Amino acid sequence: MSNSLEEILFLARAVAEVLGEKIEDTLTEILSEIGKFDAETRQKLQEFVEEVKLRAQRAKEAAYNPETTTVAANQSFDLQELLDELRAEIARLKAELNNYRQRQNQNKG
Repeated sequence: MSNSLEEILFLARAVAEVLGEKIEDTLTEILSEIGKFDAETRQKLQEFVEEVKLRAQRAKEAAYNPETTTVAANQSFDLQELLDELRAEIARLKAELNNYRQRQNQNKG
C-alpha cells in the first residue's frame, strides 16, 4: 500500500511540474503577443501622427501662400487666373440664360 501511495505522490509531483511548465510557457507566449501588439500599435500611432503633422504642414503652407495651390496631381495653378476664368464662364452662362428667357418670352407673346 505504501508503494501505491509513493507512486501517486510521484505522479502528482510530475503532473504539477508539467502543468507549471505549460502554464509558464503559455503565459510567456501571451506576454510576448501582448508586447508585439503594443509595439505594432505604437508604430501605427507614430505613423498616424506623422501623417497628420505632414498634412497640417501642407495645409499651413497652402494657407500662407494663397497665390498658388497644389492639386492632387502636384500641378500648380494661379488662383487669380482660375477666378477670372470662372467669372468669364459665369458671365457667358448669364448671357445664355438671358437669351433663353427672351426667346421664351417671345414664344409666349
